[in-house]
This record gives sequence, structure tokens and C-alpha cells, in this order.
Amino acid sequence: MTDRSGLATFLRSRREALQPEDVGMPRGQRRRTAGLRREEVAALCHMSTDYYSRLEQERGPRPSEQMLGSIAQGLHLSVAERDHLFRLAGHPPPSPTAGGDHISPGVLRILDRLADTPAEVVTELGETLRQTPVGVALLGDLTRHTGPFRSIGYRWFAQPGARDVYLPEDHEFYSRLYASGLRTVMAQRGPGSRAAELATLLLGTSEEFREVWQRHEVGLRPRETKRYQLPSVGYVELNCQVMLDPAHAHTLLVYTAVPGSESHEKLALLSVVGASGMNGT
Repeated sequence: MTDRSGLATFLRSRREALQPEDVGMPRGQRRRTAGLRREEVAALCHMSTDYYSRLEQERGPRPSEQMLGSIAQGLHLSVAERDHLFRLAGHPPPSPTAGGDHISPGVLRILDRLADTPAEVVTELGETLRQTPVGVALLGDLTRHTGPFRSIGYRWFAQPGARDVYLPEDHEFYSRLYASGLRTVMAQRGPGSRAAELATLLLGTSEEFREVWQRHEVGLRPRETKRYQLPSVGYVELNCQVMLDPAHAHTLLVYTAVPGSESHEKLALLSVVGASGMNGT
């Protein structure tokens, strides 16, 4: 049963506790509202201002679990706060499994401050949960994928065109890398895990995956330097810095170029032109 009053009060308290700079928004002038405005929270949660406002006004339908997940991320809630939000709305909290989609507030705060840098948060299965605008400009919107195609390793073997932005001489290494990573996660999570499900799907559909899988390689690490051939700006060489969030089994990937290099200039161009014309892989 939904606690409409408790839900409305909790949402208002969390909204008022956030400042624009906490979520990467400009403060602007003549700000009278304590914390964020409703329309700002609605934008962060990818919903209409009217829908969000009705929740704070104890009106409207009970939000779905998917909507609550969006609200929890938009308001930068901790796992405990997210679970409380679900209970107030009359839903059981999500299962506390590793590799879930809820990004910790600390990682979100870092990502919000990287607006001019390509960066993304990914799960242990290579599912992109969120990207910076320049990250979308670099590789397209990787969050749009659904089902097993959310995993970059699954797309690598199963989706035509998934390798187009990578240099052909790097393809073999990435095939081994993704198979190695999937095998490691499957061993950690067990035979009934999503990793095992992806492996089963690929074993039944991809001859290349079957061949690489038979090597039983584990422990392969991504190369620090990543090379792309992009349709908009051509060849780009980037360094990839990694920050782990072990509590959530998430990784923050930040892509940078050597200052003064041609790739650095192309990144600056991408930050201006945005994601137009990019094809996500």
C-alpha cells in the first residue's frame, strides 16, 4: 500500500537537500527554492514536471518500480534511501544483488563533474548505465540497449556493426578480453547468474565466441590506450582511467587524450558537435 504522505514528504526532503552544483547543473540567478526546483528533478529523472509534481502533492498513480528507479538515481539516493522510497510507494525494494543498476551517489557526483570529458559507468557485465554528454558524442548512446544487448561483450559477438569503430587489428584482443571477463564473472556469480545466461546464448549463436571460450582464459585486463576510428572525426587514441566501486560492482571509465595531441583536439570538437551523426555500438 502506498504511503502517499510519506512519499511526498520524503521526495521534498531529498529534493531540497540537493543543490544544482551537486548534480552538475548551473545555479543561475534569482534562485529562491531551497535545493533543486521540481522541474530540475523531473529532468534528472527523465519524466515530466507534472508527473513529479503530483507525487510531491500526494496525487497521481502509484509510480512503477522502473519509475522509482529513475527517481532514486535522479535524486542521487543511497541504496538505503532507494529502498525506503520503494517501500513508501508500496513496492518491495530491489534484490540486493551485485551488479545492479543503481549507481552510488558518490560515483554520480564524480560523473556530474565530468561534463566536458568522455566517461561512463558500467556494470561488471559491461552494461553502460550512464554516460556524460561527450561520452555519448564519442560512442553513441550505449544506455539505449535492452536485454542481453546491454552488455558490450554480448554485442561484440552478436550485433552486426558493434566493432565498426574499433581498429581491425584490435578485434582479436577484444574478443579474448570479453570472453575472459564473462568467464570470470560467471565463476563469481554461479551457474544461474546473468553472466551464465549470456555465455549460454553466445555459445549457441557465435562460432567465434565458442572458439575463444575454449581457451579458458581468465584475468585479461583492458589496455590503457584505446583506439577508435570514428565516422565524425576519424582516428582517436585515448587513455582510459578506471575507478572501481566494489560495493555495487560498477566501474567508472574516464577517457582522456594527451594534451596538445590531435586526439585532444578531436575530443574538444566532439564536446561541441555533440552526439549528432554518431552510431552507438
